[in-house]
Amino acid sequence: MNSSKHTIRTAQTASRRLHPLALAVGLACIGLQVSAQEAAAPTFDGQASEDARGLNLDQIVVTAAALPISKMRASNSVSTLGVEAIGESAPRSTAEIFRNLPGVRSESTGGEGNANIAVRGLPVAAGGAKFLQLHEDGLPVMEFGDIAFGNADIFLRADATLDRIEAVRGGSASTFASNSPGGVINLISKTGDFAGGSVALNYGLGYDNLRTDFEYGAPVGDGWNFHIGGFWRQGEGVRRAGYDGESGGQIKGNLTRQFEQGYARVYFKRLDDRAIGYLPMPVRASGRNSDPDLGSLPGFDPRSDTPHSAFFLSNLGLDGENNRRRSDIADGMRPQSTAFGAEFAFDLGEGWSVLNRFRIADNSGRFISPFPAEASGAGALAESIGGAGARLVYANGPQAGQTFSGQALRIHLFDVEINDFGNAQNDLQLTRAFAVGGGEASLKGGLYVSRQSIDMDWLWNSYALELKGDNAALLNVIGADGTVFSQGGQYAYGVPFWGNCCTRSYDTDYSVEAPYLAFTHNLGAWDFDLSLRRDSGKARGSYAGSVQRENFDVDGNGVISANERSVSVISAVRQPVNYDWSYTSYSAGANYLFNEDLAGFARISRGGRANADRLLFGVVAADGSVRSQDAIDLVDQLEFGLKYRSGPLNLFVTAFRAETEEQNFEATSQRFLDRVYTANGVEFEAAWYRGPIALSGGLTLTDAEISRDAITPQFEGNRPRRQARAIYQFTGSYAGERWLAGLNLIGTTDAYAQDNNVLVMPGYTQVNLFGEYQLREGLSVGVSVNNLFDTLGLTEVEEGAIVEGQDNILRARSINGRTANLVLRYTF
Repeated sequence: MNSSKHTIRTAQTASRRLHPLALAVGLACIGLQVSAQEAAAPTFDGQASEDARGLNLDQIVVTAAALPISKMRASNSVSTLGVEAIGESAPRSTAEIFRNLPGVRSESTGGEGNANIAVRGLPVAAGGAKFLQLHEDGLPVMEFGDIAFGNADIFLRADATLDRIEAVRGGSASTFASNSPGGVINLISKTGDFAGGSVALNYGLGYDNLRTDFEYGAPVGDGWNFHIGGFWRQGEGVRRAGYDGESGGQIKGNLTRQFEQGYARVYFKRLDDRAIGYLPMPVRASGRNSDPDLGSLPGFDPRSDTPHSAFFLSNLGLDGENNRRRSDIADGMRPQSTAFGAEFAFDLGEGWSVLNRFRIADNSGRFISPFPAEASGAGALAESIGGAGARLVYANGPQAGQTFSGQALRIHLFDVEINDFGNAQNDLQLTRAFAVGGGEASLKGGLYVSRQSIDMDWLWNSYALELKGDNAALLNVIGADGTVFSQGGQYAYGVPFWGNCCTRSYDTDYSVEAPYLAFTHNLGAWDFDLSLRRDSGKARGSYAGSVQRENFDVDGNGVISANERSVSVISAVRQPVNYDWSYTSYSAGANYLFNEDLAGFARISRGGRANADRLLFGVVAADGSVRSQDAIDLVDQLEFGLKYRSGPLNLFVTAFRAETEEQNFEATSQRFLDRVYTANGVEFEAAWYRGPIALSGGLTLTDAEISRDAITPQFEGNRPRRQARAIYQFTGSYAGERWLAGLNLIGTTDAYAQDNNVLVMPGYTQVNLFGEYQLREGLSVGVSVNNLFDTLGLTEVEEGAIVEGQDNILRARSINGRTANLVLRYTF
C-alpha cells in the first residue's frame, strides 16, 4: 500500500464486490478509519455532519464477517456509531453508549460497568452479557460476558481514542467469535492515519465530575503511523455518595507499519480506574401491581441518591485464605488491566492473504458495593438480629449513640477480590480468493485459541444502615438486655440472612480452541456466505464454599464479640473443576441487491455459549464434571432483512426469530435457571437528513416467552422478566454555521419485574439534550443534559409483587436523574 488514497480506493471497491482477497482483509481495517478520524472535529458548515447522513450503507464492516463488506451487501444486521453519534447521546458511561444501537438492550444503571446487555430476542436472565461479546479492536475483552462481578464492560472504557463502534446482531456472530451467538459489539481504535489530535475537558454542572480526554496520532514517515490517548477523571459521580467515587484513567496507544502488501501493528492499554458500582436503590411503590405508582422515599431519591456514604467506607473481614483484611469501599469497581497486542495482515499473492490478531491482558482488581438485602422499619430489623426488644442506635455520624427509629436497610456488602481475570487470545485467518461460476469467491480457514482465568474471592459481610441518601449512617443492634450485636454497624462476618451462602473462592482456568471455515460467493447481485465453527473447551481448577467457624476473633482484640461467635470462612476442602465441552455452530446467509438502493437478505444460524463460573455452585458434580446439557447453551436464529435508501431516507428492517437455552445462577436471588426462551420480532433502523437537519432512530418489537422451564414450570408461557415489547431510540439534530444542537430519546414500554408476571415496571422515555458551539476553528464548547426531565425509569426490580393499597419499598435499579455537563474541546 503506497498511500492512504490507495487504501480508500480498496475499501470502495470492496463495498461493491469481493475484491480478490487480498488487500481487503487487513487494509479495510485501516482504510475505514480514515473518514471517521477526519470527521472527528465537526465542521459546523450549516450541513448535517457526514456521521449523521443516513445509515452509511456503503460503509465497510469488518466485525463478525468472512471478509470486509459493505452494509448494503452484507447478509446480517449491522450498525455503526461514529464519534459524533456517540457524543449526541450524552452518555455518562460506556454502557450508555450501547443504548443507541438498534436491537441492543443495555440496562446501563450499574454505573461505569456491571451493565446487563442483550441482543434482540435473547434474555438477560442473571446479569451481564451472556450471549454477546464486547470486543476491543477485534478481540474479546472477556471470553465470557457474564462472569460474576467481572462483566466485560467493567474492564472497558470509551475515550477519545475510539474511532467507531460496529455492532453485529444475530447469527453471523456465532461462527466468527466464540461464546457470542447473539452478536458482537466491537470498539475500534484510531490508528493515526492522519496527523491530528484533540484535548477535551469535561466538567459536571451541578455534580462533582472533572474528566480530561486527550489523543494524538500521525504518520511519521517511511510507512509508520501511531496513535496515543486516554483519559483521567476525578469526582463524586452522578449520585450523591459523599466522597470521590470516581478516580483513575486509561492510556492506550498503537504503532503501525504499512507495507506494500499489508501492515503490522502493535498496541497497548493500561486501565487503572475506580468507579462506584450502583446496585438496587430503595424505591417507594404503591397502587396496583399492573400499574404501580413509583416515587421517592423520605430522604432518599432513587434517581440521585445511593446507599454509598462517607460514613461507610471501610470493611473489616477475612481474605481468601481466612486472614484478617480491611477493604476500601471507595474502590467500587476497580479494574486494573495491562494489555499488549499485535496484528498483521498481508496479501501473499495469487489470491492468498493472511490476518492474525493476538492480545494478552493482565486483569485484576476489586468489586465492592452495598446491596440492600432488605428494607424495613428499625424495630423489625433490630429484632430479626438481636431478638425481641432489640433496637437500633446510630453507630457513627452526627447522631452517634442515639436511638434510631426510621426506615433501615439490611446491607450485604458485595466485596469481591478479583485476583486474576487475565486472558490471552489469538485469531489466525488464512484466505484464498478465486473465480468460480462467473463470480468471485473466497474460502477462509481460521483458528481461534484463548485462555481465560477466573480467580476471585467472595468476601461478603452484613451491616445495618439507615435508609437515607447523602451520607447515611451505620446502625448498631442493641439487645433488650444490653448485648451489643454489631460493631461499627457490622452485625455479621458473612450473610446469615441468605444462609451464609456467599463466602466463596474460585481458582479456575478456561481454554478454548475453535477452528472455523467460511465460504463466500459473489455472483452479480447475489452475495452468499456459509460458515462453520467447532468450539472445544476445557475447564480446570477448584473452588471452595463457606463453612462457619465458631468464636473467631476477626478483629484481633482478644475479645469474642457477638458478631464473631459464628464467622463465615472459606472451606479448606476445595472441590475440583474438571470438565470439557464442545459444540458446532453454523451460519448461512444470502443477500440480493435488487438495485443500488434496495437489498434483501436471509440468514439461518445456530450458535453456542459455554457456561463458566456460574455453574460452580450447584451444578458441578463432586468429581468436577458437568453434564453436557449444562455446560453449553445453544441459540437457534432466523433472520430476514431489507435495506432501502431513497435520497435522504435510509431504512434497515430485520425480522427475527430466536430460540435460546439458558442455564444460569443469580447471586442476588440465590436461584438457578434451566430454561428455553422463544422470541419473535422485528427491528427497525432509519435515518433521514436534509441540509442542516438529521434524524435517526431505531425501534425493536419483541414477542418473547418462557417456552420451557425445568425448575419452575409454572412460569412456562410467561414473558421473560425485564423484556419489554418495544424499545426505541431517536436522535434529531440541527447544524448551524458554527453550532450544532439536538435531542436524543431512549425509551421502553412496560416490562414485568420478575418471571411470575405480576409486578409491572412502567415504561419510560429518557430525553437527552446536546449542543456545541465553535468559538473559533478547532475550539468549541458544548453542553449535554442527560435525562432532562429527571425521569424515574426502572431497569431491574428484585421484588416480584407489591401489597396493593399500601406503600411498599422496592429494591430497584433506576436510570440516573438529570445531570448536565460542560465540555471544552480543542482539535488540532
